[in-house]
Amino acid sequence: MEIPYIVDEREDTGLINSKLGIWIFLASEVMLFGGLFSAYVFLRMAAPPGDFAHWGAELNVPLATLNTLVLITSSVTMVMSWASLKLKDFEKYKIYMALTLLCAAIFLVVKYFEYTAKFHHDIFPSSSTFMAIYFTLTGLHGLHIIGGMIVITYLWMPFGNKIWHTNPEHFTNRVEVIGLYWHFVDLVWIFLFPVLYLI
Repeated sequence: MEIPYIVDEREDTGLINSKLGIWIFLASEVMLFGGLFSAYVFLRMAAPPGDFAHWGAELNVPLATLNTLVLITSSVTMVMSWASLKLKDFEKYKIYMALTLLCAAIFLVVKYFEYTAKFHHDIFPSSSTFMAIYFTLTGLHGLHIIGGMIVITYLWMPFGNKIWHTNPEHFTNRVEVIGLYWHFVDLVWIFLFPVLYLI
């Protein structure tokens, strides 16, 4: 027996089950990151004058700018992968999804070099309040990137191919849902970048 509202929209919400579920999940994620951003604001207000600016100067703005461009590109390729499925072009979907994964991998590699540079200069989360916040926020964001990559890889591998060939509309809905998650992760970085690196 097929579970209802996997493909058809619910009468009460106008959404399919998976889209309703991801919006509820993303609401909880907004509260998580919202709490962390609020903690950052309060800690910055309570810090000695110039303390956060001093430690913020240790961050690599060019690398963070590169990562911002990479993530924005990944959002574009994610949309293009979903649009390709709507146009029934599975091969283009595979290409765009692979590019999304590539962008995610580039982001993590750049972040790895950024972290190791800090460690090489004896800068750790315990070095200051700012660095504790920096590693917490960017580390949590990185875990969200990895989680997204796992799901994207699953949908890109033969498992996804099988779903597409048996139920293309259901598969397209799944890609749309992971796309919503991916856009949220990108949006979080759009906030992290100026707050940590520029202000």
